[in-house]
Amino acid sequence: MTDTTGSHPDATAQEHPVDGDAPLFGPGSQFHQFFNDPRWALAMVRATVLEAAHPQVGAALMESSTFVVHPWRRLRNTFLSLQRMFGADDQVRQREAARLNRLHSRLNGTDAHQRPYDAMDPHVRAWVVATLFESTVTMCRLSGQPLEQRTMERLYAEFQAYLATMDGENGRLPATLQEFWPYYDRMVEEELENTEALRIILYKLFDHLPAPPVLDGLPTVWAAGRALAGPLIGAITVASLPESFRRRAGLPDIPGDRTLTQSAYLAIGLARFLPDSWTQADGLVSLLFVSPDSEDPRARTITAVRDGMKRAGALLRLITPLPAQPDPAEAPGPQRTAEEFFRDVLDQTGDGYLDWPDLAAMARELSGRLDLDEPQETRLYNAYAEWWRELQTDLDTDGDGRISKEEYAAAVPSLAGPALIKVAEVLFDATDTDGNQSIDADEYRALFRTGFHRDMADTDGHYSRAAFVRDFLSFMSGRQRSSPYDPLLAEA
Repeated sequence: MTDTTGSHPDATAQEHPVDGDAPLFGPGSQFHQFFNDPRWALAMVRATVLEAAHPQVGAALMESSTFVVHPWRRLRNTFLSLQRMFGADDQVRQREAARLNRLHSRLNGTDAHQRPYDAMDPHVRAWVVATLFESTVTMCRLSGQPLEQRTMERLYAEFQAYLATMDGENGRLPATLQEFWPYYDRMVEEELENTEALRIILYKLFDHLPAPPVLDGLPTVWAAGRALAGPLIGAITVASLPESFRRRAGLPDIPGDRTLTQSAYLAIGLARFLPDSWTQADGLVSLLFVSPDSEDPRARTITAVRDGMKRAGALLRLITPLPAQPDPAEAPGPQRTAEEFFRDVLDQTGDGYLDWPDLAAMARELSGRLDLDEPQETRLYNAYAEWWRELQTDLDTDGDGRISKEEYAAAVPSLAGPALIKVAEVLFDATDTDGNQSIDADEYRALFRTGFHRDMADTDGHYSRAAFVRDFLSFMSGRQRSSPYDPLLAEA
């Protein structure tokens, strides 16, 4: 077997029939129990690395994903998607599956070696689900609590059902758990590579991980924590990967890696004995995105904690040689430079250029936040595509199919053309759910699910179409900072 930290569960063990009365989704499922398990955080990092090692997944991540520039956004979106897919509401699950299929259908192309990739490839989608299942099993084994055969079979059936919800009969996971382990070993031996996406996740992402919104403005405290936790998480993840893949990919062999990995999983597993309210995944994820100036009732407590952390950060700067960090007291002004706007807003994928994947990422984020149905989502994507064609015509002076920072800075006014106005109009129509040509407070909060307080533009508490379009254009073309749009499109 391929795993150096412990053998696979006995692939020859007799399988038990899966209990047909137990729910595959919802609170009674095996997945639901693991969803709030603190160890699952490490397991999901491991699963993400194994996904990224598949050349098709790695290429899609590099070409179209915002995981480098906006990792916390990616975490939140993944969490919400899993929550919808494994929840008890079948209508919500079917709607989310349809949304994921629309998203994946737009992710295709060729990688740096001119090999095609397609996020709708059923074999690739099966591998993504396989990594989630196998990493959960490995998590339990490394914690000294290997799953019983019946529990493992039940969990496998749930992940099969998850894949079937999206792919139907096209799902490519093996039919039985006994067949899964040879399939997994074959994929590790024959398909996985040391991709660029894998290297970024292991060696760049944690080193440069921006602070989550809840810790924004505490750069010293965050830098100190990241300096300790980042390399440790990377080492634990590498040590938990299959040994044959580690050798083939040239990943470092760390002395005592098995002990390190098992100790980490055991230590984090102790958090399971904390009160349930402390370890609920939805509460923890939402807490990461609470801003001190939001309407969230937890904001006042967070403000008090941040004040204490600022004082701790000042002390830390005195006693440690950490590099200088930006002073949180020096709040950014209302305007961005052209370079800042290009980096923070336009270059969503972080490759240094503006091209279609960047605008598609904006459309994808807005569609997910608004939970748009298929016609509205298509209309929004089409509006962004029209804007991209307009930008290419006006800004791509060297004809290379993308827009550099220099090309952008030389023609900033061209951003606010008719196509961008259409994007704003589509967003307004999607937000104005009652069709009365104004956005009330409830509709506004539905659009900006960030908890950031913002006064309505009109004195009667309603946001008119003209005001909405004006503010959106001001943000997208005038480089004006905005309390609702920055968390939506600019922050990590």
